[in-house]
Formats: sequence, C-alpha cells, structure tokens
Amino acid sequence: MARLLLLLCFLLPSALAAETALVAVATNFAPVAEALADAYSEASGDDIRITAGATGKLAAQIAAGAPFDAFLSADSATPARLAGDGLAVGGTARPYALGRLALWSADPARDLGDPAAALRAARHVAIANPDLAPYGQAAMEVLDHLGLTGEVAPKLVTGENVGQAFGMVASGAADLGFVAAAALTAETGGSVWTVPEEDHAPIVQSSVLLAHGARNRAAAGFLAYLASPTAREAIGAAGYGLP
Repeated sequence: MARLLLLLCFLLPSALAAETALVAVATNFAPVAEALADAYSEASGDDIRITAGATGKLAAQIAAGAPFDAFLSADSATPARLAGDGLAVGGTARPYALGRLALWSADPARDLGDPAAALRAARHVAIANPDLAPYGQAAMEVLDHLGLTGEVAPKLVTGENVGQAFGMVASGAADLGFVAAAALTAETGGSVWTVPEEDHAPIVQSSVLLAHGARNRAAAGFLAYLASPTAREAIGAAGYGLP
C-alpha cells in the first residue's frame, strides 16, 4: 500500500497542472538536492527550486516569513522546532540522510593518521559556525571528545556553513577543516580523516513540509520522492548514510 501511495505521488502530477515549490536546503546537501530536484521535475513536470544555506540561517528566514514550501535541514531538531512553532506541518518531518564528518587538508602530504597531533600542529582550523550549522556543532563535539577544545579554539576560523569551511581549506586560508565527508571525492584530493561516528552526536538530516507549502503538491511530492529507492540510492552514492 505504501509503495502504491508513493507511486501515485509521482504519477498524479503529470496529469495535473505543474506546480512550483521553493525548497530550503542545508548547504552540505545542496548538490545532491539539485540533482534529485532535476530528476523529480523531469518525472513529474513540477518545478523544484533550491535555496541553500546554513540550517540556522534558513530556519531564521522561515521564521521571518520566507516563502519556502519545504525544508531539508542538516539536523532533526530544527524541523521539530519549526513544527512546534506552527511553521511546519506536524507529522511530516522525516530523516532523509545521515551526515558524516571528516577532517580534511588540501595538502596530500599532510599526515592525518594522528588527528589530535595534526590539529595541534595546524595554524588555522576551519569549521562551520556551530551556532548555525549542525556540522559545526559536531566539529566542536569532536574537539571536546579529543580533549582539544581549549587548545584549538584560538586557531578556529568559522564559515557561515560547512560549504564555506570547505572553501577556506581549499583556498589555503585554513590548513585543516572539519567538512562534510560527502563533499570529498576522488577529484578533491588532499588528506582525510573520517571522523568516527561515535565521536559526536549523530547528524540526522531531516526534511519537513513547511506551513507555507501545506497545500503545495510539488513540495509534498518531492519530499515523498526522497524516500524512493532511486533517491535513496543517489543519497547513499553521494556519501551519506541512509536512515
């Protein structure tokens, strides 16, 4: 029955007038969201428009009245809070990906075999703003787990989101950075330490239908599509865990 309902979500739009949905997406997931939006739009005829940013900043925009129809957050707490505030439709929050954190250097010769030693030796360490971005919060938890918070804090350079943290390492502004593991590909190069999942709280990335999009068929259809086998395969291939 569930599969039939999911199938109807994809087939019915083609028989109805196309709709447009504005979807706010956490920066780390934006490239995957764009690809999934294109695939869903091709199948449904609807137009899914993505706006990326730090989870905290996007939530503030939603609270201020930004006309987003759906939200793909980098955590589960923010969608729950929006629903509690009446800004999201209750019961629609669903995990769509499990984020993974990595410590990265653009220098392939940098030894990250001992991440604590590498962090001590670094001049600058980039992280996403922990007040806005769950990946930044996770990075601070890792430093605390390693017993390095006080020692590394003076070296931290902060981006508004995890994408900016990646950019600071890529540009050489920081010699190390905590980034989304999904951002690192064979083409990226450099040196990587994939942070053990037990070193920080799980990064459970959840989607939710917003109050503005409560009657937006395209938004609801796109969120349903995220749970389809095709979308889950793409999410896993991009380097995320699957809920």
